[in-house]
Amino acid sequence: MNDEVKRLLATYPRERPPLPPKLQAIYHDTYVSSREGRTVLYRITQSLEAWMHRRVAAASAAGQTVLEIGAGTLNHLRFEAKDGTYDVVEPYTALYEGRPETARVRAFYADIADVPSSNRYDRIISIATLEHVLDLPRLVAQAMMLLTPNGTFTAGIPSEGGFLWGFAWRSSVGLSFRLRTGLNYGDLMRHEHVNRAAEIEAILRHFFGSVRIRRFPIPSRQLSLYTFLHCGQPHFDRCRELLG
Repeated sequence: MNDEVKRLLATYPRERPPLPPKLQAIYHDTYVSSREGRTVLYRITQSLEAWMHRRVAAASAAGQTVLEIGAGTLNHLRFEAKDGTYDVVEPYTALYEGRPETARVRAFYADIADVPSSNRYDRIISIATLEHVLDLPRLVAQAMMLLTPNGTFTAGIPSEGGFLWGFAWRSSVGLSFRLRTGLNYGDLMRHEHVNRAAEIEAILRHFFGSVRIRRFPIPSRQLSLYTFLHCGQPHFDRCRELLG
């Protein structure tokens, strides 16, 4: 393990910057509104995010066992093959309760630590979630232990920390939010996005021997909106070392 990775791993677990009281008061409605695409800008964002869903689902095949981490409103399910076993990890139950997609899910877990250790998955997937995780190395290590011998870990993330991503949200959703509420959307982003794209990539490279990366719309971290990562060949020794 090189010194740079050691320094990065030492920054976990992280803490969320607190939200200002006025923003805390509308946090729930703002979060649900963004996930459900209740405004024009949120719907545009979701249409762009579809690139991540399509990339992650490209390996979807009948009969697979899949675990989705951070399933949210279950909006990824429509991209996946219908013949298979689908479990989800999602602590925010209000996002999926009452939705028809729940009929396709075998099991719901509030935390990846709740998934039975005997479970094995052909694919563990995540879309727009890893940037939110306070102890990302532990989550990745826990996920690795649930993979089948040839299983893969795939994720779509915003290119957080890059120029285009920052410019895009500040000039669209951020500006609209400021005009509508008088509050700073950047406070919400700093509260939510505790991991940058480069940090997520470094952690996945530490735990997996093979990490393939694609970016949208331009193949550059600074000039992309979203990043896709396909990971295989897990280093189980590093996983066991972290988990103890």
